[in-house]
Order: sequence, then structure tokens, then C-alpha cells
Amino acid sequence: MTRRRLGRTDIEISPIGIGTMQMSNRGVVTTAFPGVSADTQAAVVRAALDGGVNWFDTAEMYGRGQSERNLTKALRANDIEPGGVVVATKWAPLGRTAGNIRTSIDQRLAALSGFPVDLYQIHHPWGSFSSLAAQIRAMAELAKAGRIRSVGVSNFSAAQMTEASAILDSYGLRLASNQVQISALHRKIETDGVLAAAKRLGVTLIAYSPLATGILTGRFHDDPKALRSIKLARRLAGGYGKRVGQAAPLVEELRKVATAHGVSVSQVALAWLVTYYGDTVVAIPGASKPSQAEQSAGAMAVELTSAELAGIAEASRRSGALG
Repeated sequence: MTRRRLGRTDIEISPIGIGTMQMSNRGVVTTAFPGVSADTQAAVVRAALDGGVNWFDTAEMYGRGQSERNLTKALRANDIEPGGVVVATKWAPLGRTAGNIRTSIDQRLAALSGFPVDLYQIHHPWGSFSSLAAQIRAMAELAKAGRIRSVGVSNFSAAQMTEASAILDSYGLRLASNQVQISALHRKIETDGVLAAAKRLGVTLIAYSPLATGILTGRFHDDPKALRSIKLARRLAGGYGKRVGQAAPLVEELRKVATAHGVSVSQVALAWLVTYYGDTVVAIPGASKPSQAEQSAGAMAVELTSAELAGIAEASRRSGALG
């Protein structure tokens, strides 16, 4: 797959990026994911780069900046210098005002150790003491001052995206992206207006949990006992018990297509996601092992037919993905 423009910016990204929450190794993330050593983090980044991935998504909330620090260490361990890849990170609104966006940018840049903020996102639309409009204006000021390259949001509704886009337009800027949950098992963007708004506004949707927290790898259908290896906090938050059964017809269809192409179930799930919606949707699967990053990057080489895309969409619908 060729690279795509991030929204209406001049930034070009691969259809698959890598999410780096697992690189935090501290805080609440460790209740759901095991720690990842520095050597493994470097190997994950190497596997992603070798597979054609050119961007990574992190956040202040992932270990209070530890994911950002570990990502840049892993990049440098692979001889990648600032500007060599696209880096996206996020500002945490909870308990803060919009003014903190202006004052905390130095902390983000310090955590990224010289790597620029190519995409700066508001992590979620709730929890701040300031209005969304004030937050977007503060982001716009950073962009106009050259502190960040582009502005994005995360978990924003269609109406909130539209408001953010209008404010940025008034500064001569464009809303680059909205990071939301999307997968073949979660397609609410089609029914809640987010997909339609993104297409109208020229905004890229960044899909987090694109493999439905591992359900769309098929491993839990192959071996139901594998659920026991998932940390309890992650199991409870992900609702695995109900969702694994719900996904059965979808995984069966994904497996059929995977067999025809000689690839994995997860690669078909990712290929469907970044193809079915055209250039509007890109995905950021996480990776705690190099093999996972290699698999995810390899999904960009899987070319699905129109019949296969339609068949997966129908199985997805039967699995309740539209809500």
C-alpha cells in the first residue's frame, strides 16, 4: 500500500502505524500488559520499520511520558534520528485547563528527546476545566508558533470534530485526525456520524484497538484457554467473555480469507480495516513482540478482492459490529 496524507496536512504516513502504549512499563498500563524490555522495544521498532511502517503513536498518559522516552530510545537504537519517522503523541486533559497545553509542550518535547511532535492530539474530550474550543485554540497557537506540526483529537464525536475543524480553519490550519476505536468488530463510526464527518472534513481516522484487543487474531477461538493468559484487568475491561463468542462468525470469515492468501487472521483483519474505508482510516496496532510488529506491517501487502471485503463486512455485521 502506498503512503497516505494525514488529513489535509503535508504529512505522509503508512496505512499501518504502531501504537506504543506497551512501551510505558509503568502506571496503570502495567495492570493490563506485561513489561517490555528495552531490547525488545528496539526489536519491535526494527520489525516495524523493516515492514514499511513510518510512524508511531504514543501519549503523555502512557506511563507519564515513559512511552515517549522509550520510543525515542528505541528509534535511536535503530539509527533513526529526529525527522526520520512521524511521531504522534497526546496531551492529557484530565484535571487541567487549556493553558496547560501551552505550558506543558516543553515537557513533551523533552520526553521525545529531540524528536518533533508531528501530530499533537487531545487525548479525550472530557475531564478538562476548559472548553473544547479553548483547548483547540491553544493547540492552534502551538501549531502557528511552530512548536507542533499538526493538530489532532481523540475520541471526539462528529459534532466535536466539526467544532474543532471550524476553529482550526479560522487560524488557517486543518484538523488532521481523530483517533477512535475501529475494527471489524467495532464499526460504530458508520452509525454515529464520525465517518461521514471525517470524509466531509478531510480528517483521517486513526483506529485504535484495530484487532479488538487481540480477539481478531483468532487465538482465543483456536485455544479458549488462552484467555487465562490475559491479565485480569485487561480481561475485565475488554469484555472478552462475551466478545469472543460474538466474534466467532467474523473470525471464521477472516480465517477463510487468510487461508486463501496464505497470511494470518490478524493480517486480514488489518488489511480489511485500512482498505474498506478507503484512505480515511489508518490503524495503530500495538506490539509487545517483534513478531507482532512484523505481522502488522505485513498486512499492508495483503490485497483483498472486492468480494472478500464485502464478505468480511457482512460477517462483521452479523457479529454485531455496527452496535
